[in-house]
Amino acid sequence: MVIISIGGLNARLAFAIAAAAFGSAFQHGYNLGVMNAPLGLIEDWLNETSSTDSGLNDTMSNNTRTYMDKSETTMIVSIIVSIYCVGGMIGGSLTGFFANRFGRKGGLLVNNIFAIIAAIFFGFCKLANSYVMIIIARFFIGVNNGLNAGLAPMYLSEIAPVNLRGAIGTVYQLVVTISILFSQILGLESILGTVDLWPILLALTALPAVFQLVTLPICPESPKYLLINKDEAISAQRGEFLQRARGNGRDEERGRGGQAGAPRVPARNHDQPDSAHPSGDLHDDDDRPALSGINAVIFFSTKIYLAAGLSDEAALNATIAMGTMNVLMTICSLVMVEKFGRKTLMLAGLFGMLVDVLLLFICLLLKDYASWISFLSIFLVIFFVVMFAVGPGSIPWFLVTELFAQNARPVASSIAVAVNWTAAFIVGLGFLPIQEVIGPYVFLIFVILLSLFILFTWKKVPETKGRSIDEITAMFKQSAYGGNSV
Repeated sequence: MVIISIGGLNARLAFAIAAAAFGSAFQHGYNLGVMNAPLGLIEDWLNETSSTDSGLNDTMSNNTRTYMDKSETTMIVSIIVSIYCVGGMIGGSLTGFFANRFGRKGGLLVNNIFAIIAAIFFGFCKLANSYVMIIIARFFIGVNNGLNAGLAPMYLSEIAPVNLRGAIGTVYQLVVTISILFSQILGLESILGTVDLWPILLALTALPAVFQLVTLPICPESPKYLLINKDEAISAQRGEFLQRARGNGRDEERGRGGQAGAPRVPARNHDQPDSAHPSGDLHDDDDRPALSGINAVIFFSTKIYLAAGLSDEAALNATIAMGTMNVLMTICSLVMVEKFGRKTLMLAGLFGMLVDVLLLFICLLLKDYASWISFLSIFLVIFFVVMFAVGPGSIPWFLVTELFAQNARPVASSIAVAVNWTAAFIVGLGFLPIQEVIGPYVFLIFVILLSLFILFTWKKVPETKGRSIDEITAMFKQSAYGGNSV
């Protein structure tokens, strides 16, 4: 069979990328953005729910029913929002176990169980008159998304040719941004953001899971998992994966340590170390996008726009514009990452975010002095997302898989994803209370953090473009013994 291949990318590899990314990253982004629109509807629904039975069906008469007050409703809404990040922390910490126990592909398939459970609880919560079901659903979908954030980039990185590794790794974040925008559009009142249809809006999270359950089983497993974890060296060495996914067994990486394909190794001697099993030492990584302030912008963009003096309608339009720019710039990042490299884009994005936050802080301080400052704030928030999408938004998801050896990669991904979700939880829980206390000065916290991240990236994060795991490991060893910066 003749397979058309462009730069190592062909139809079979593209299909595997779509099956992994759309079934996982779409799930991730959809549930990040889907709660924004129906949150007010859910609050109204909670006000009609008895507080004496934790939101379950009320069998008491109307004369004895006790309704929730504003503080109780606010507390429940906070739990609904924050429990998602708690689930993400747990799912992220389980990445290593799932990756080693079930494989990259197998772990993604098993993970869909959590999404199906969540969709069932979402779909029937209103019928059962139970807000507890929403909390349970948000927890399970958080676990699912936490696992997706670790497993999918690992799988994508390990099936990618070295010349496309960065671009394919960026696909995860691209699909996340598309699904965030998609969820915001579906949540409009003219579509599914209505009193009767919001449970369906939440339950649609089952669709990416069904898509992946149908498509991913016919895709091959990561060759590195087969070689090292399953000890299927012969199968991996013969290029079975490459023949199926890239076409005609064309391995662009022979002689490069088997960076993304089948390593070129002799039959293993179990009594001696194998060059395909590089050191499992954990190196420093740079997977902290949540603490840079992006979660504050994603979660609370409308509130930031309102604080800048915009009307409700203008704030909504600005939020949609922000989501659109996030998608467009992530597409640009997909192209630029192989041209300019990972470290360059990370530094450019972080520095742009730093300057932007400083200007936004000044605008919020001076917004009452001129009306045009409010519109400048719109531009700055959108530009902040643009700079995030350039590098920090996409690169950390796959950079971890490039920095670590095979036997350390699952553990490293677990740590990185768990840290990311923990940071998201901290920002989501703390941003509004801190903003109420110190006002615009809350953005100075992000200025300090971004400055530290720029310094860390400049000093400690190596450029991984076009380099094999053996070369990256050698750089870290040289740094450890020679005291030089990587």
